[in-house]
Amino acid sequence: MDNIGLSVKIAEKVEKAGGRAFYVGGFVRDALLGRPQSDSPDIDIEVHGITPDILKDILSSVGPFLETGKSFGIYSLRGSSIDIAMPRTENNTGSGHRDFEVFVDPYIGTKKAAERRDFTVNSIMRDVLTGEIIDHFGGMNDLKKKIIRHVNDISFCEDPLRVLRAAQFAARFEFEIASETVELCKKIPLDSLPMERIFGELEKALLRSDKPSIFFKVLDDFGALSFLFKELAALKGIPQPVKYHPEGDAYIHTLCVSDAAAGFRREAEYPLGFMLSAVCHDLGKATCTEYGSGDFHALGHEVAGVELSKTMLARLTNDKNLKKYVCNLVLLHMKPNKMSADGSSVKATNRMFDDAISQRDLILLSMSDISPAAFLPGDVKEAFYERMRSHREFLEERLKIYNEYMSRPFVSGEDLINAGLEPGEDFSRMLCEAHKLRLSGIPKETVLKHILGKRKQSS
Repeated sequence: MDNIGLSVKIAEKVEKAGGRAFYVGGFVRDALLGRPQSDSPDIDIEVHGITPDILKDILSSVGPFLETGKSFGIYSLRGSSIDIAMPRTENNTGSGHRDFEVFVDPYIGTKKAAERRDFTVNSIMRDVLTGEIIDHFGGMNDLKKKIIRHVNDISFCEDPLRVLRAAQFAARFEFEIASETVELCKKIPLDSLPMERIFGELEKALLRSDKPSIFFKVLDDFGALSFLFKELAALKGIPQPVKYHPEGDAYIHTLCVSDAAAGFRREAEYPLGFMLSAVCHDLGKATCTEYGSGDFHALGHEVAGVELSKTMLARLTNDKNLKKYVCNLVLLHMKPNKMSADGSSVKATNRMFDDAISQRDLILLSMSDISPAAFLPGDVKEAFYERMRSHREFLEERLKIYNEYMSRPFVSGEDLINAGLEPGEDFSRMLCEAHKLRLSGIPKETVLKHILGKRKQSS
């Protein structure tokens, strides 16, 4: 039985027991917006009018379930993406995101239950069986007007994560934020937020929005950008050559590249790492930009950007592979377009691709980096787009060559042992040299002869 069928089955049993079940949260919101269910794959149900013990008996009759903290009244059915909750009230006990005392109360009513929601568009309830919409706080109207508005002044300020959620929803739905909500967000301190919660909202903004730039712009409006992403904020006011960057300073450029990257996201091998690389790719310009020869230059910014990326990501995640991936693409992001413009040799492009953790995503990042050319005048813009198409064709063709070279037989440690060599310190050096020759397209037999010949001469 699918999730909808399970939801109806639970609701029918709840009704027989004298209660009522409602769809709540993002599942209702996205359905009203006509967005695909894949945007909100999880279903949240809130059950009113029966006790927790009765609800647990009902869930047991449907299938195995898990309980998330007895005081929370939250349950999940194994093998499904359905969460079932009881109405509850929360009392703030501290400044942290989790500093709440929770009380389950199945009889508080729909209005009181909806009042604890963050935004009006998330407070809309829909009866699972009848489809009746219950909207106590004008969420339907805000959906029509494309507005993110908080529900309750007091409860909203008790959870600092809601500042990031406001920015994340604004980016995902391209909604405006109500002025009164903006003013509240400006006053909420964020220093108690754990990094995994910050990163979770950033990830949603990068992977679920067509314009992730809105996320950063909203945080900037809140006065939170410099606190959360100070390396990105440092790019504000950093000049760039107008000839190549009519869109504005390095900060505006980065936002444009992030939006362009969102258009390539589905092609990426590692979408999250790819999007973070777009955000981080020019961080080094904050420290490397200088004026000389009549214009601004940022020589070496890709190298400086690696350390700045490490610093920013260290505050957000412990994922070593993600950080390694981002730093790798930041370091290499200038090379693809330059090599295409220079018509570099196959050997050179092979080395570049060999250095990349993801060759495909490196190409996509380089395409994203060109995309702000859309800000240029019409005739010049078309020339830039033609250049962009030319670069991609060049790079895609060279990637095919690189992959073909990598598919050929190559010299391995086993080959050296079979040739009578004893494993030792020289093995790594010999294999490294063999790999460089492989990148030049030299056949395995010729490479092995060369390596063995050099070894014989030196011994």
